[in-house]
Parts: sequence; C-alpha cells; structure tokens
Amino acid sequence: MLALAACYPLLAHLAVTARSPALGAASLAVLAAAALLPALARPSAAAWLAAGAIAALIALAERRSWVWLPLYAPSVAGDWAGAFLFGRTLIGGRTPLVERIISLLRAPGESRDPRIAAYARRLTGAWAAVLGALGLVSLALALCATPHGILLALGIAPPLRVAERTWSLYANFVEYLIAIAFFAGEYAFRHRHFPERSSAGLVAFVRRLSAVVPRILAEPVDRDKPERLREQA
Repeated sequence: MLALAACYPLLAHLAVTARSPALGAASLAVLAAAALLPALARPSAAAWLAAGAIAALIALAERRSWVWLPLYAPSVAGDWAGAFLFGRTLIGGRTPLVERIISLLRAPGESRDPRIAAYARRLTGAWAAVLGALGLVSLALALCATPHGILLALGIAPPLRVAERTWSLYANFVEYLIAIAFFAGEYAFRHRHFPERSSAGLVAFVRRLSAVVPRILAEPVDRDKPERLREQA
C-alpha cells in the first residue's frame, strides 16, 4: 500500500507535465489499488466488484478526456479528511486526537505532565487548521488550473489562470513538504519544551507513532479518557 501510494503523486505529476491521459488513468488506477488492496487480499467479492467498476470508470474517463478532473480530488479530499479527523476530536467533550496518541505513547507508570493536555489540544487544532488550509489552496489552484481546470471544464472563465504544472507541483509535492516541515518543527519545539517526551530521538518517535496510529484510527471517537485508551492498548 505504501509503495502504491508513493507512486501516485509521481505518476500524477508526470501525467500533467506530459499531458498524457493514459498516465493520468494509470495514476488513478494506482491510487485505487492502494485503497482497495487490503480488501482485495482478504479476498472480498465486494472489493473485486468495486475494482472492476472503478477500472471501467477510469477507462471511460480517459476515453472522454475527463481523466483530469479526478486527479484534483485526492489532494483536497485527503487534506480535508485529515482536518476532519483532528477537528472532530475537539468538540463534544471528546479527547483531542494528539492527546489520545500521547496517552498510547506514554510508557506504563510514566507520570503525566499537567501541561500536556492543554498543549495537545492546541496542537490538535493546529493540525486541523494546517490540513484545512492546505486543502483550500489545492482546491483554489484546481479551480483556476489551465487548460483542464475545474472552472474551465464547467465553461466558466477563472478569475486567475494557473498552469496545471503549478497545481501539480503543489498538490503532489509541496504540500507534503509543508506537512513534514510542520511535523519536524513541532517535534523540535516539543524537544525544547518537553525534553522528557522526545528524548529517544526523531526516528524512534516516528517508529513509535507509526505503531500506534492504526490503533487510534480504529478506535471510536468518544468521551473516553486517555488513560482508558492506554490501558486498552
């Protein structure tokens, strides 16, 4: 899945720069395969039916030159899905997502820093804002892209014309670099202000984070306290 997901932005950007509908269709097929791979491996009849339907739609889109429009969706949808994932945990008395992650990363018997809860709430809001802004910029560029942008496809003259290559560079590379820079900057800030929470180093932290994120995503978002989440882990 990771390999397929990593190939998508490369193929999508190459499709845009080469103006190749075939490469655009290939990039969409790779992205769909990455999303469906776990279900296809089980195997699941519904997943195979979905794969066939998606393949037919991609082939139709390529033949009718609609293939450019679906390429705009993953960037915006992915950013806003991430913003929603963080933002929804800030309402209704729920535990902020970052606090839930911290509770699972905390070693058994490790004391809680009373400053962590407030910091985790602010950081959860910051991630929601950053991802929401990244998606908004991607959508704005997609609307104004030339010659296959969303507004032009609808027969509307965009207020500002942006080369598709510019949109592609942003959506497929730049916004990932921005997110990585924000992650690294936050880690550096935390290392300075909460050294006991980052003493193992960035690489070790990323490994531990990768191990708990699937569990967090599988947990229902409710009013559970972080301690309960850690005990269940």
